[in-house]
Amino acid sequence: MTGHAVDRLIELLDDPDSDVDATIDLADGIAASGDRGPLPRLEAELDRFIGERNPYARELLGGVIGRLGGAEALPVLLRASAHDLGDDQDGLATEIVDAALTDPPKARALLLPLMEDADPAVAARAEWALRFLPAAPDS
Repeated sequence: MTGHAVDRLIELLDDPDSDVDATIDLADGIAASGDRGPLPRLEAELDRFIGERNPYARELLGGVIGRLGGAEALPVLLRASAHDLGDDQDGLATEIVDAALTDPPKARALLLPLMEDADPAVAARAEWALRFLPAAPDS
């Protein structure tokens, strides 16, 4: 069922005349399913929509990926956020913070190396995201 739902979501995102509420409801349903199986497809579609400079699809798919992948989705979300598509990225920023807070130790382990990324925009976003994590316990 989730595969069909993902197909339908992509169809809706490809159609500029699709119903926004129906698209959001479908994305929320996919995210609520907890089925991580579609993550590779969702990530590939996210890359495609970024290449097409579609901030709406980036934000919507980023939300689904973040909710399904949790902290493990941070590298994908930060790389998606690093592209300037002319939007404010408020929704995507919220998804990044929410994903990081699902598992702060894992998020920290993923974000710290990203601060050294060759892409300065990715490095800056990793540094930004780290600010939302609780202080690391002393070891």
